[in-house]
Amino acid sequence: MSNKTAMASEIKDIELAGLGKQRIDWASADMPVLGMITARFEKEKPFKGLRVSVCAHVTSETANLAKALVAGGADCVLIASNPLSTQDDVAASLVKDLGMSVYAIKGEDIPTYHRHINIALDHKPHLIIDDGSDLVATLLQERQNQVSEILGTTEETTTGITRLKAMERDNALKFPAMAVNDAQTKHMFDNRYGTGQSTLDGIIRATNRLVAGRTVVVLGYGWCGKGTAMRARGLGANVIVTEVDSIKAIEAVMDGFRVMPIDEAAALGDLFITVTGNRHVIDKAHFERMKDGAIVCNSGHFDLELNLTALEKMAKHRKEVRPLMEEFELKNGHRIYVLAQGRLVNLSCAEGHPASVMDMSFANQALALEYLVKHKGKLEHKVYTLPAEVDHEIASLKLKSMGIAIDKLTSEMTEYMNSWKTGT
Repeated sequence: MSNKTAMASEIKDIELAGLGKQRIDWASADMPVLGMITARFEKEKPFKGLRVSVCAHVTSETANLAKALVAGGADCVLIASNPLSTQDDVAASLVKDLGMSVYAIKGEDIPTYHRHINIALDHKPHLIIDDGSDLVATLLQERQNQVSEILGTTEETTTGITRLKAMERDNALKFPAMAVNDAQTKHMFDNRYGTGQSTLDGIIRATNRLVAGRTVVVLGYGWCGKGTAMRARGLGANVIVTEVDSIKAIEAVMDGFRVMPIDEAAALGDLFITVTGNRHVIDKAHFERMKDGAIVCNSGHFDLELNLTALEKMAKHRKEVRPLMEEFELKNGHRIYVLAQGRLVNLSCAEGHPASVMDMSFANQALALEYLVKHKGKLEHKVYTLPAEVDHEIASLKLKSMGIAIDKLTSEMTEYMNSWKTGT
């Protein structure tokens, strides 16, 4: 049951704030880059007088991003981007200790989620931070009267960027958007190392099954798929990769994985992990081919990667056998187990990405938002990637925080790299 606070928030229980603050502080200790940015924001106040609506996973790492925005002078509202990823104690701490309006309760239903989206838009934001572009899509479809107030949006996910680019193609995007996920210090690290580790962490917590010796099918070989396949193999799994992109498929082959269509892999897998961002990549025909006891989960984005409607119709019985693990018994007697209702297994069954990875991702978010403010009125209604110099700045700060030094080009090297006249 929700607890309405003086901040007009909807959270589970304000009394959880103490535990939430401990969790936030623990994450903060492993987020030095964002910490440095927060300290600068505190002095410069780049968001003074601006309203920001944030749709994100309400975790301890996101809380530290929220602290950076508030330090920069922003008036923030935070809503959950996923019904099962909210850490209720973190939400409570943000309300009690930071004075932020938060609308997030772990396990909230879809109507509640859509109501919270409208509450975030009722905040009349100048800036949006989105995770999947639901906030932006709702604004453009239902709240055209607010478009003129928007300076821009930043997007955390591959799925959201795909939607933003579709908006741009349709001339529906009415303000600039920063594709945070396309920054190298985001997708190469967050998607690969973060998703790789946290996905296997969520699966192991949910099932308590040994990964070694099992056949794991990874659907999709983007950065998330690469990380997931790598970590599954590291735990001793026999990994199969499925792909629709020929270049990614041959990369998976060269990385030492078996590659085949899902129609073939469906009969072989013990564990299936979708990381595509697309719809029904595991469909009715694939469920029909699966062996008894197959485990299915999603670490891409929306639960629609799995055709759970078809699975429900195929099942003669269904029951929860462990927390966030549901058994579907088919008419042929085979049992298929679905984790976290098909939602993000790494955030639903575990705690999401480690703080050290999100340090770079949320540094990108904070600087992307600042970039939109600094370039107000100068950007077209397009999807932009954060400038390379900002990417390198984040990487340099991360290396500095780790006590790692790297080489610098000499003047001779620089001259050679910039000259076409000097050969071998």
